[in-house]
Amino acid sequence: MASKEKKRLERRDDSSKSEMMQRFKTRPFIFIGTIFILVIVVIAFVFVPAMVPQPRGIGDFTFGYYNRAPIRMVSGNFFHQVQQQLSWQHQQQLSANPNNLGLVYNIWNQAFQETVVHMAIQDQMRRAGFVVPNNVVDREMARQFHVDGRFDAARYRAMNSADRMNLWRQIQEGLTVQRYLSDLGGLRLPPNEVEFIRSMASPRRSFSVAIFPLDSFPDAQVVAHAQANPDPFRITHLSRITMNSERDARQLLAQVREGTITFEEAARNHSQDFFAEQGGDMGMRMAHELAGEIWNLQARENVINLARGELSDVVSVSLGWGASGWAFFRAEEAVLPPDTGDPLQLERIRSHIMANFRGMVEDWVVTEAERFSDAVRERGFDLAAAEGNIARGNFGPIPVNFGDSILFRAIGRTPDVPELQDAGRDLFFWRAAFSTPLMTPSVPIVLWDNVMVLFPLEESYEDEDFLHAIESFYASVVMEYLDWGHRSYFLNSDRLDNRFDDTFWRLWGFN
Repeated sequence: MASKEKKRLERRDDSSKSEMMQRFKTRPFIFIGTIFILVIVVIAFVFVPAMVPQPRGIGDFTFGYYNRAPIRMVSGNFFHQVQQQLSWQHQQQLSANPNNLGLVYNIWNQAFQETVVHMAIQDQMRRAGFVVPNNVVDREMARQFHVDGRFDAARYRAMNSADRMNLWRQIQEGLTVQRYLSDLGGLRLPPNEVEFIRSMASPRRSFSVAIFPLDSFPDAQVVAHAQANPDPFRITHLSRITMNSERDARQLLAQVREGTITFEEAARNHSQDFFAEQGGDMGMRMAHELAGEIWNLQARENVINLARGELSDVVSVSLGWGASGWAFFRAEEAVLPPDTGDPLQLERIRSHIMANFRGMVEDWVVTEAERFSDAVRERGFDLAAAEGNIARGNFGPIPVNFGDSILFRAIGRTPDVPELQDAGRDLFFWRAAFSTPLMTPSVPIVLWDNVMVLFPLEESYEDEDFLHAIESFYASVVMEYLDWGHRSYFLNSDRLDNRFDDTFWRLWGFN
């Protein structure tokens, strides 16, 4: 009875392993990121020398923790084996430049990441209750000592018991990881999903496009806005002295007012901002440009309206990057209204409008695009574009490829119309592109710094051979995405305590 049960278990184990190997053969791409699993186990115990220059001294080789388990570099363990294998692959570069610390860093960091994924998968499988049967591990172990297809007992006995135990354990871990990846690669795709992806390939459309840049917003409109809203564009010429503490700033302000030290001397010797070398001179500023430095509106207005040569009270200021300080100001000139005839001032006003009133600019440009669409309906696209001196281009044929999938031609990879670079994930673009009737201008579409009018020219359909290829290739794309996804999940997991940089640079004597 015991013998029958043993044979039944062996058949089940053989069947399980056969299924695992079959799934590995049919979906090999899922193993791209973890190709070292069993190969490294053998290589590390046979011939790979240490190709990477070794760090100075002996220290703590713990590079972090996964679920509180230490991620250590120990001779012969998975981390060390991957590091050695990668070093062997880069031996020519390392031999040519043994001090190439950037390459050494990349090798060790890749080995670290492979180890994190390796440990994380085992952790996941343990929590799921999965254990590789011992006899499966034993058979895989025996294969490592085959010579000409037969088990070499002498070679097996030549390895000491500690190394044999380490090898057995690492093979067990490798088979656990293989099982996880095999199951991941064996996920079946819903037939409706494949059919939906296939349907995205057709129809394809070709287009002409008219482009209206937002910077076509005319100077006359910029001037009109500045005249209607002059306060943000008032011109000031200020100098500033900044201190870390309010008390120090008030003491220095008192000395400047008493004349015991000049403003310029106080700025050069005591100010703690980047205007100190210029004696505190900040240059010409528009009123709105001070909002990021002086948060308090009343304090800011007091500074802006200083008379020439007048000193302000001490006010709280921002020094950038979350830092703050205390400063007092001196007006070098009385505040002036903006000069919209000055090209530099006009450009600064335009920049403020684009940052704070972008919707107003978009509305103006959209109105111009709508006028163009009306002209297209009357005189045709090419003639209307030529008469209006409108920038235009052509692209396509493209299918509905929302997200710029590699399965289809991507709108973001259209070199003739670089303005479409970010259109791939814009829902309004795709809606207009495939809902607008042929030979009809679309509604204006705002894409970053441009407004566009699409003009669909024609539709075409993919042939059956391409559609069948899409069906076949889609499964590979999904599996590769799953491979990337599970690696990204583990490498960004809350269970990972990543201390790689600190440990690496400490071991190499840099901190």
